[in-house]
Order: sequence, then C-alpha cells, then structure tokens
Amino acid sequence: MKPTVLIYDTTLRDGAQAEDLNFSVEDKIRVARKLDEFGVHYIEGGWPGSNPRDVEFFREMRRVKLKRAKLAAFGSTRRARLKASEDPSLKSLATSGAPVATIFGKTWDLHVLKALKTTLNENLAMIEDSVAFLKEQMDEVIYDAEHFFDGYKANPDYAIETLLAAEAAGADCLVLCDTNGGALPHEVEEIIVRVSSIIGTPFGIHAHNDGELAVANSLAAVRRGAVMVHGTINGYGERCGNANLCAIIPDLKIKMGIDCVTDASLRRLREMSRYVDELANLPHRKWSPFVGDSAFAHKGGVHVDAVSKIPRTYEHIIPEQVGNRRRILISDLAGKSNILQKAAELGLTVKKGSPELAEILKKIKQLENEGYEFEGAEGSLELLMLRARHSYQSVFAMFDRIDYRVLTEKRKVDPHPVSEATVTVEVGGQVEHTAAWGNGPINALDKALRKVLPKYFPGRGLDTIRLLDYKVRVLTAAEGTAARVRVLIESGDGKSKWGTVGVSENVIEASWQALVDSIEYKLLRTAKKGRKA
Repeated sequence: MKPTVLIYDTTLRDGAQAEDLNFSVEDKIRVARKLDEFGVHYIEGGWPGSNPRDVEFFREMRRVKLKRAKLAAFGSTRRARLKASEDPSLKSLATSGAPVATIFGKTWDLHVLKALKTTLNENLAMIEDSVAFLKEQMDEVIYDAEHFFDGYKANPDYAIETLLAAEAAGADCLVLCDTNGGALPHEVEEIIVRVSSIIGTPFGIHAHNDGELAVANSLAAVRRGAVMVHGTINGYGERCGNANLCAIIPDLKIKMGIDCVTDASLRRLREMSRYVDELANLPHRKWSPFVGDSAFAHKGGVHVDAVSKIPRTYEHIIPEQVGNRRRILISDLAGKSNILQKAAELGLTVKKGSPELAEILKKIKQLENEGYEFEGAEGSLELLMLRARHSYQSVFAMFDRIDYRVLTEKRKVDPHPVSEATVTVEVGGQVEHTAAWGNGPINALDKALRKVLPKYFPGRGLDTIRLLDYKVRVLTAAEGTAARVRVLIESGDGKSKWGTVGVSENVIEASWQALVDSIEYKLLRTAKKGRKA
C-alpha cells in the first residue's frame, strides 16, 4: 500500500544542529542504516557543500545500498546574481550521489531584503533557477519554503509567489516551514487552507518546537492535506528542537489511521529512539511520550488498580504497539495493587491478603519516609520483597555484613588521595577478614568485597559487575554537612542492568548499602538462572 504521508527524517542534518549533539561520520552512517531498516521514506544526510564531515558522509554512502529510504542532500538556492550552474552549493548537491535534493529558499520578505540584501524579484529568480537546475541533474527535488508561516503573515502575496516559482520550475514537493517555531495550530490550518487552493504541487510540513507545538502543527498540516512530514528522532534540533517523529509517527498511525509505517516498524519505535540517543551519547528522556521509560509508568494506587483491570483506563494506547511496556512504580503512594503487579513483573509470588504483602507495603512506606527511592532501584526493591520471606537467607545462602572500616589519606608522594577499606563478612558460617586499596572509599570497599566473595560463590559472575552510574542526592540540605543523602547505583554485567539504593547521614554508609545490594542482587539472579538450567 502506498503511504498516505511520507516520513522525511532530518536527524542527521537539522537534528545534528542541536546543542551537545555531535555525530561522527560513522555514527551518521549507522543512523542512516537504522532509519532505512525502520522504514522512513527519506533520510536527509546533511549539507555536502558546507563541511568536510558531510562531504565524507555522502562519499561513504555511495557504497551503502538503502533498501527503502531515499537519501536526500540538503542545500540552499543559488546566490544572488550568480548562475545556478556556477553555484558551488548547487553543484555539490548535484555531485553528492544522493538521488534527492532538498533546497531551501527565502519566503519572508524581511529575510530577502535584510538578510540576503537582494530584491524580491531576484529572490524569485533564485528559487526558480535553482529548482530547474537540480531537476535536470537529480531524480527528485524538494523545496523547503523557509519561514513560510512568518512570511505569509507578513506578506501573503509574496510568500505564495515564492511557492509558485518553485512549482513552475518543477519541484516535486513544496514544504512549508515554521522555521522559528512560533506558529499556532489554528494558524497553520488556516494558512494551509488558503495556500492549498492556489498551488497544485503536493506539499509537506517542517516544524520547529520553540512554542512546544511542532508535533501539533505537523498533525494540523496533515489534517489539511500535507503528504510529507519532516522531523527528527527524539525531536533533536537547533534551539528547542524539531518536530519529534517518535510522537508524530504513532499519532499518525494509531490515532489518525494513516499508514505511514508498517506495524512491525512501529513496534521498533522505542528501539529506534534509544539507538539514536546512544550514538548521540545523550541520556534517554524518560518522560518522552510513547517511547520514554515513564510513558506507561503508574505510581498512584488507584491508577495501578484500574489499569490492572482495564488498561485503557490510564493508557491511551497499548504500550507494545510502540515497543514499550507498562511499568508499575513503587513508592509511598503505592497501594497493594502496585506491590502485587510489581511482584508479578519481577517473577515473585505474593498473595493478595497475605501478611507478607502487608509487611512489604509497610516497609516500603517506612523506608521512603526515611528518604529511600525505589523507582530507579528495582534491584533493592526485589531484595526487599524477598527479605520479607523467612526462607530467603537459607534458600540463597547470601552473605551477612558484619563490619567495615575505610581510611583515606593524602600522601606527599601521590598526586591523589588513596583509600584503604577493611571488610569483615560472614558467609555460610565462615568469617572472612580482608582489605583492599582503591582510588576512593567506595572503590576500595568494592575491591575488598570482591576479594573474598568469589571464593564462596564461584562461577556466579561477580567479576563481570561494572559500576555504570553513581548518583548522590542530598535529602536534607538545611542540615549542611550533617544532611541525609541518598545514593543510587546502577550496575551491569554486559547483559543486564539493575539499580540499588542506600540512605544515610554518612555518604559512605549509604554507598555501602547500595553496593552490597548490587552484589547480592547479582548473586540472586545467577542463582535463579542456575536453578532453571
């Protein structure tokens, strides 16, 4: 089936202009391959005449065979008073190897007169000459009408003239750009209704998010006949970003019934989102609609009870449609339904009405009142649930903590302070005493524990544990250096990740609690796998 709306991805060009985002050539190639696999229709790879990185990208992409998407090279109209065939930017597009050229031209008379410092007629000629030249050289030409909505509001007749110039030269699609991101949805619809009655060429929308309306404006344009939507994965882009394709795609397909991608592609949307985040080396925004960790997370007891019975009571779509999942959060707002669902999610059996359930709920509320936070520490949460069972220690034969001591000193001969940790633990009735040096107190404690535990838990993968993240939050700032702190540790073993938490007025004690929980959780998981095998 031919899609009703074409998805045009500009993550590698417009998205790459975001602050803190910097793709290498190899990153761009990997993202392009992933976008192609996902099923977007166009991939805007960059501006081949503007920088060496984009020149190299297009050179390397000649060897890459895209299965679904068309690669587009981006550029501008010719310079004033210069022939299109002699313009360096246009020539770089024509020789880029991309089958599609996307060029932008000025729509707003303010830009023509003040930024370009040329005449309105010369600008029209620049648009028409550039599109005509590229139409002779390339398979397809898309024309981006920059600042279209601002231009239309300032001088509607001239804004439409610029579109007609591109249309007369043979542009395949006219894209109306809200470049400053300040248009409102009703303005977009009203202007498109007038414009679409004049132009005959298919048109699209390219919206920025400065007013937090890029997605809304894109959907409004589609409602009024736009057949192409420009955007970026995760909404990356200059200033406040571009229209977020991770919201637009499910809105189009699920809410508006527009077959812009396949069902299988839609189920990979969260994966696509996280993939781009990883290559951009930026944290995944947990509150992102559809693809964020919190998109289908439920905390209030009333919500959890209702969603367990009828999901649509608090979920606007089925999470799995976009590759996401429901999460039940545990906090002092939790009810028994939260605990039961969370236990089921973790593979634990907790019966409704059991003393064990009441004990778990009471303990969680007590600990959260003390400053514990289990939303990012599911490892500690699972251990808490298991410890409510009197059989836990005998089943898993875990270690007991006895005591520890940490010394930190700064030596004249060493550029940095060093720490020494002494640890005493009891495992299976045997008491072990050991010590280790580290580049900090927590590192020293970690090393000391790892020196003794593998002896009692061989083959359980303790050597694979890596500290991935370490966060300290002051909970009672008014108390100064005596403040209570919460330490959240994220650990991983190359296959999975888990979070653990500790709280104390002493940052080392809080870290020790989280550290021991992390190791114990790893032993728990390997014990479960061993029994299954």
